[in-house]
Amino acid sequence: MIKKNIQNKTSVCTEQSACTTMIVGKKATVDGSVIVAHSDDDVTDERVIYVPAADYPDGAKRPVYYDNASLGYNSEYNSTELRRYIGTSRGPGYDTKDYPPSKPLGEIPQVKHTYAYFDSSYGIMNEHQLMIGECTNGAKVHPGPDPGKRIFYSAELSRVALERCIKARKAIELIGDLIEQYGYYGTGETLLIGDPDEAWVMEMCGYDKDGTDGIWVAQRVPDDGYFVAANEFRIREVDVNSLDMMYSANLFKVCEEQGWWKPSEGQLDWLKTVSWGEYSHPYYSLRRVWRALSKAAPSLNLPARVEDGYTKAYPFSIIPDKKLSVADIAAIYRDHYEGTEFDLTKGRAAGPFGDPARYEKNPDQGPDQGCDTFNLNECHPKCAWERPLSIYRCGMMWINQARSFLPDPVGGVSWIGLDRPAATCLMPFYAGVNELPELVETMNLVNFTRDSAWWAFNFVANYATIKYCYMIKDINEKQKELEGGALVVQSAVDQAAQILCKKGQENLCRTFLTSFCKSNTEEVVSSWWKLSETLIVKYNDGCITTEDKIMQQVGYPEDWLDDVGYKEGPIIY
Repeated sequence: MIKKNIQNKTSVCTEQSACTTMIVGKKATVDGSVIVAHSDDDVTDERVIYVPAADYPDGAKRPVYYDNASLGYNSEYNSTELRRYIGTSRGPGYDTKDYPPSKPLGEIPQVKHTYAYFDSSYGIMNEHQLMIGECTNGAKVHPGPDPGKRIFYSAELSRVALERCIKARKAIELIGDLIEQYGYYGTGETLLIGDPDEAWVMEMCGYDKDGTDGIWVAQRVPDDGYFVAANEFRIREVDVNSLDMMYSANLFKVCEEQGWWKPSEGQLDWLKTVSWGEYSHPYYSLRRVWRALSKAAPSLNLPARVEDGYTKAYPFSIIPDKKLSVADIAAIYRDHYEGTEFDLTKGRAAGPFGDPARYEKNPDQGPDQGCDTFNLNECHPKCAWERPLSIYRCGMMWINQARSFLPDPVGGVSWIGLDRPAATCLMPFYAGVNELPELVETMNLVNFTRDSAWWAFNFVANYATIKYCYMIKDINEKQKELEGGALVVQSAVDQAAQILCKKGQENLCRTFLTSFCKSNTEEVVSSWWKLSETLIVKYNDGCITTEDKIMQQVGYPEDWLDDVGYKEGPIIY
């Protein structure tokens, strides 16, 4: 996501933020599942809400709401930093009554039946294993919302798709139709859309500040492919003859009229035509793409440095060196470039204990310091940190599995981790549940509570920065214990639930899955609060305390002491 101010209508928040998203084809995973993953790299409203299926009478309307993720918080529609939506149209989970109800931008005809799905800043997964991932991209034009002209941003488009579609292709067609009929506002966007059989990348943007539609293109990821996007469009040449590519009917006409492309130039390069490439600073996007692809396929020996933001050094998708699992994708998301020249756990900035956090909003870092353009040629930063996959300000992540060999209620699983990937624990939530645990539906940035799963993970992640290289080992051990246990149990849960479905006892199956997810969540969150208490005791006052030895002083690393002038300290008069 990116957040920027809408003049005179938003809060003072101007933080620039972003997401990383990945998709894996069914022949590139260890179990034949399609995987769609996403990290929501901005901490605001990190609740995960269950939106139930619903039936509607003829003539009903579906309200369309403004999305904070698009251009920032907009008071005109009662959008706030703490609540992305308040109301009843998405079920009881959003009816929190702690803020005024959200005001819709417009409405569209409602369908007779909508599917249940998990929702966050974007839709996550529905009961039929349709799943979504997302990242924001800088485009050349970012139109604002207009109730009469432009009422859809990608986040609301993702929700409508999950409400109405079962297959990825149909979701793309629906999203394209909605953009054409009701207009698109906000930043450029990548939506990853997957089902049990196919994996697709759909990218979209506006082209006219006062326009009434938008442009888009979609490309299928091969079944044996692995794709990653990190805040830069990744689709390149638009092949009009390819069965694995879709695009808006107005694409070529618009790009020619805007002066962005000429037919004489050959195939239209989507990235180069509609955007300025990377935003924020060079390698803000491309370093993550390089790292994720390199971790999945080190044999490719991809270059870490390229000529510019339009490089073709990184393929649209790759074939990983080995088939990937949920745990493999989680490991990629937890990366800080460890073992490379960009390792954020090394050097002066990491402090004495290898803390990879690099807080932003420093002088001259990135174009968001008073510059309202995404063209780095016009607004070049003077300073910047490396931008890791696991960034300190990540609000949550999910790794969705869609499995064609299982019934929908069982085959779809969303592994959700709250707060930053490196210090969270993934918890499984089956697509067929009847509800989500209150622990994941509860979160408020100005109200710390042990009744919120997010606060448990956030507390541990922040506390670990005190003595990171020590505490991360305790965190990793607990991750392996709890995530490993869930992965082992998963096969037994799958089997039991599948048997119930085969017997025609789908309601009982859903109740069983709901009970499992609730008990697992409660166990994980309880364990994480206990971990926090263990860390407080074990690393009290910079020492290490165990049952065997109390307050063992460990001091600082010698090379760090040399670097900070310790040996020149006050040792003589």
